[in-house]
Amino acid sequence: MNAQPLLWIVPISGLVAVLVAGYFAYDVLRSPIGTPQMQKVAGAIYIAAVAFIRRQYRTIFFLALGGMVVIGVVIYFFESAPGVEPLDLAIRTSIAFFVGAVCSMASGIIGMFVAVKSNLRTAAAAQHSIGDALRIALRGGAVSGILVVGLSLIGVFVMFIAYGGFENPDQAPFTIVGFGFGASFVALFAQLGGGIYTKAADLGADLVGKVEAGIPEDDPRNAAVIADLVGDNVGDCAGRGADLFESTAAENIGAMILGVAIYAVTQNVAWILFPLVVRGFGLIASVIGIFLVRGNEKRDPMGSLNSGYYITLVLSIVGMYFVTNQMLNEKGAFMYFFGAGVIGILTSLAFVYITQYYTSGNWRPVKEIAEAAKTGPATTIISGVAVGFETTASSTITIAIALFTSHWLGDQWGIATGLPHGGIYGTAVATMGMLMSAAFILAMDTFGPITDNAGGVASMARASEETRERTDRLDAAGNTTKALTKGYAVASAALAAFLLFSAYLDKVAQLTGKPFSTVDIAKVEVFLGGFLGAMLVYLFSSLAIRAVGRAGAAIIEEVRTQFREHPGIMAGTEEPDYARVVDITTASALRNMIAPGLLAILAPIVVGIVLKAEAEAALLMVGTMAGVILATVLNNGGGAWDNAKKYIESGMLKDDKGNVLGKGTPAHAAAVVGDTVGDPFKDTAGPSLHVLIKLLATITLVLAPLFI
Repeated sequence: MNAQPLLWIVPISGLVAVLVAGYFAYDVLRSPIGTPQMQKVAGAIYIAAVAFIRRQYRTIFFLALGGMVVIGVVIYFFESAPGVEPLDLAIRTSIAFFVGAVCSMASGIIGMFVAVKSNLRTAAAAQHSIGDALRIALRGGAVSGILVVGLSLIGVFVMFIAYGGFENPDQAPFTIVGFGFGASFVALFAQLGGGIYTKAADLGADLVGKVEAGIPEDDPRNAAVIADLVGDNVGDCAGRGADLFESTAAENIGAMILGVAIYAVTQNVAWILFPLVVRGFGLIASVIGIFLVRGNEKRDPMGSLNSGYYITLVLSIVGMYFVTNQMLNEKGAFMYFFGAGVIGILTSLAFVYITQYYTSGNWRPVKEIAEAAKTGPATTIISGVAVGFETTASSTITIAIALFTSHWLGDQWGIATGLPHGGIYGTAVATMGMLMSAAFILAMDTFGPITDNAGGVASMARASEETRERTDRLDAAGNTTKALTKGYAVASAALAAFLLFSAYLDKVAQLTGKPFSTVDIAKVEVFLGGFLGAMLVYLFSSLAIRAVGRAGAAIIEEVRTQFREHPGIMAGTEEPDYARVVDITTASALRNMIAPGLLAILAPIVVGIVLKAEAEAALLMVGTMAGVILATVLNNGGGAWDNAKKYIESGMLKDDKGNVLGKGTPAHAAAVVGDTVGDPFKDTAGPSLHVLIKLLATITLVLAPLFI
């Protein structure tokens, strides 16, 4: 099994990614830019989004510089590696951290920039064709999805080679783990800052505009509407781009670390390189799937997107078979790992269906919340919380089945070959299988805010009713895709959690020279480590949600003040001061992202230093479990509230006499309150928990020498 020829797929897929993303960007940017009114609105969104990203990433850049110095000092004084000088090891790890941080920042910026250029063109295309609008929105999202995943793949590959991966393949994965930490570090602050911004603006726009003033969504008389549209880009695009970059990078490196154990026995470097190669095939499968998406006036846009996703999954299964056969075919037993890979691929599909069931208006949960809205905000909130808690059952059972079966298949491979560590490597293969469709998933995720912004641009520019109807259809599909990608992110974090936890155990064993495979929860310090890990997840979420409340309160007061002091705004004779609301939101988001971010970084370090390595393992393990479950509650509960509101707005809710309870009714007002409560759940705290879960793993891997 010579892995060298297949390794070429990594740079080739990276090159293909750059070329295809360039073509998609060209295709989007050459599209018509609509009416002068549309251009004016889109221009305001672009200016405000760029201003926020510039200020946010300047702050994050200096935080990352400080993190690089601290990591270098820790590695220099506390860690050693065979044949490597302490200073050299410290410099390498620090550089890996900084490169990962810079690449993560680039991923966020790419996602935001392409989105704000695509929304105008999507709105313009919707004037004459939903098919063209779908193509532009998806290809705009695909530029981000393909480049982010390609950048992650090439970044890990280049760092592996630069750090002597071919000369010392058993050492390099441990050295480049700083790359994953740097990516997670930036992603946490990007997701927090963007999430606080988008939901604070949304809260102000909805409560004052829809509920108090009784004006439609994205009405140009609402002073918070530009900030709301900007938030879609800096939160859902920039934040999620950085999130998925760090997910793919950290999980790839973790899988490579687990491959070292089998390499030590077989001396076959394929076990370390497999994650890179199989992700290369997945990237190509995603590109083909995106190319084959076609829309038309009659077909539901979500059906077109699903078709492309199914094609991506089928091609991923074919690629998984080929790569496992060529690289993991020890004694002819590759089918066990192929099966584990297919389980990972199918787990992503299962989460798509689970998320659709709980967040789509076609099914019981959303209808149940809409019915509860008839009796007011309190019952709406109670029903939504109950739905969020319910979602944990199907999600947790699916993850448990995936982990158990992939681990069992790996064990069977071990029995068939007589080689060790098959079980844990089976879970790594399943995780890589799930990541194969990451580019398509991120394209669908960015598609959501692009279509949302396109609807806002069309509404503020007073576009025709036909145009608004087309953008509304795309926006409905976009809301579903945004919910699906959150489910995918939680599932990949959960599958990777076991992988990264095992990588931490291997790292401690490497540092101490002693086996470390058991975490004894009966020890008081270990129990406390786990207890504190669960607490960390809830305290972090509290800080994130409170930050939205604080920022949102300031925006509500500002919009109320503008309505009160400038009556011409409601009459349409005076324009609101959009810039004032944008400034308030920007300053508040940047100020409030620091506390939860520092908590997430410092808490595991303190626990590890005080209670030591085994307690840190408990914090990682229990914190991950609590984080996955709470993220599921927040994501799906918030998504269900959101779509219950849209269910009512679409005229689907009726009273006992068959009368429609739509916009402007008390039921609609109650649903708006429920949606407002759910906003920081699903778009701030929930997505930030995805990053926190992986950050706990990468921080323990990099700083493990402190905890010995």
